[in-house]
Amino acid sequence: MGEYSTLAAVDLGSNSFRLQVARVVGDQLYPLDSLREPVRLAAGLTHDKRLDEETQARALACLRRFGERLRGLPPHAVRAVGTNTLRVAKNASQFLKAAEQALGFPIEVVAGREEARLIYLGVAHALPASEDKRLVIDIGGGSTEFIIGRRRQALKLESLYMGCVSWSLRFFPDGKITKGALKEAELAARTELMSIAGEFCAGHWQTAYGSSGTIRAIGDLLAGHGGNAEITPEGLDWLRSALLKAGDTRKLDLPALRPDRAPVLPGGFAILSAAVSELGIERLRPATGALREGVLYDLLGRFHHQDMRDVTVNQFMQRYHVDASQARRVAKLAVALASELLAGAACDREAEIKLVEWAAKLHEVGISVAHSGYHKHSAYILRYADMPGFSKREQERLSCLVLGHRGSLKKMQALLASEVDLAETLALRLAALVHRSRRPLELPPIHVRRVKGGFQVALSGNWLAQNPLTAHALEDESQQWRQLGLNFEVQWQEEAILHAAS
Repeated sequence: MGEYSTLAAVDLGSNSFRLQVARVVGDQLYPLDSLREPVRLAAGLTHDKRLDEETQARALACLRRFGERLRGLPPHAVRAVGTNTLRVAKNASQFLKAAEQALGFPIEVVAGREEARLIYLGVAHALPASEDKRLVIDIGGGSTEFIIGRRRQALKLESLYMGCVSWSLRFFPDGKITKGALKEAELAARTELMSIAGEFCAGHWQTAYGSSGTIRAIGDLLAGHGGNAEITPEGLDWLRSALLKAGDTRKLDLPALRPDRAPVLPGGFAILSAAVSELGIERLRPATGALREGVLYDLLGRFHHQDMRDVTVNQFMQRYHVDASQARRVAKLAVALASELLAGAACDREAEIKLVEWAAKLHEVGISVAHSGYHKHSAYILRYADMPGFSKREQERLSCLVLGHRGSLKKMQALLASEVDLAETLALRLAALVHRSRRPLELPPIHVRRVKGGFQVALSGNWLAQNPLTAHALEDESQQWRQLGLNFEVQWQEEAILHAAS
């Protein structure tokens, strides 16, 4: 992966869409430009969890404007992430196709705990160095993230399905702020917090910080009242009285409150007040870093060969007791075969080959569950486990590759949607097939290519004759590919010819 002088992050939040552009200087990022638009994506969710047309149109118009600012930047220098609303919307996949076209770059939907990790990374880079354990709270439009970390390492991560937009719509749908509604909103938030309070309450950390627009806005309101930007129970008591006195979001007349923040302030306040009470927070300091900064620093790490996804893969191999030697053997051959098959393909070849390598290293994680049908267990783990650094789409593709690395291909008919998927599945299947003995092998050159109507593998006839089990498995493999309507031909070649070709 190359190095770039400029990086950009796009945060498709449930309340606001944000764009951050930064200049790279060594291991540091210096902001160049930022854009924010209050799209209110979460407000566009219908009762059956679908994004309505009006909200989609508003979001796409915003992304087209962001796309103009990003025009000309290399694909690897831009990372766009979607959060809670895009995690829950049933028509998210259709919207994302139009959104990627409007923005001009791929959009990843990240899981809640991955969002929390990225938030902490952004906040940690904006804080002074300290050995203290830090609590970070981020109240978004549709979810709230809680993280405990030390230095730049997140130690505990949680994401709860409550945000300033969703809570405001649920408890203050007409903008009216009553004592009963506010009490009900805080009680509901405290109920949600009960599941994590034991691990995140005071005593597990030394200092508490809040990121996101809601917490910074409340900090500004408290500072405007004559205090400082730190949030305390006493300050929240004053703000609660001010909200009830106004009685309506349209009548809020508070210094430093932006008009677009007012409609979602009651919901955000209720969540923050509940968190301060339930977790025993005496003082919460607003922080400048947030998700978009975390995305930028995570992207920078990938360029400096500090990819969190590599760390996660290694951790999974240890956690699930993967045979590391076997995983490396399969990965080496799978990468070599995928490199041949993807030559000239219309894709990000480097990223696709990396995906094959990760799939090969993790294809046996399911053995720790049961050997019978272990590829199905592996696929399930990779689809649903928390995998820091990976987007939901990347996890789905890893899961699909691993599911298809052995057994019948008939089950994969609806999953292998592209030429790239077919090529990568073949590469992993062949690598696992050849290394079935689970011991070091002196392999002859193996060449594979796409031909009209299927694939062709060229392999030493002498070696195949000496390894009849593998030769028989390759014949069976031909039957499997026929189930997908593709030919799979094995060419038995002389050793000299193969060496000349390699």
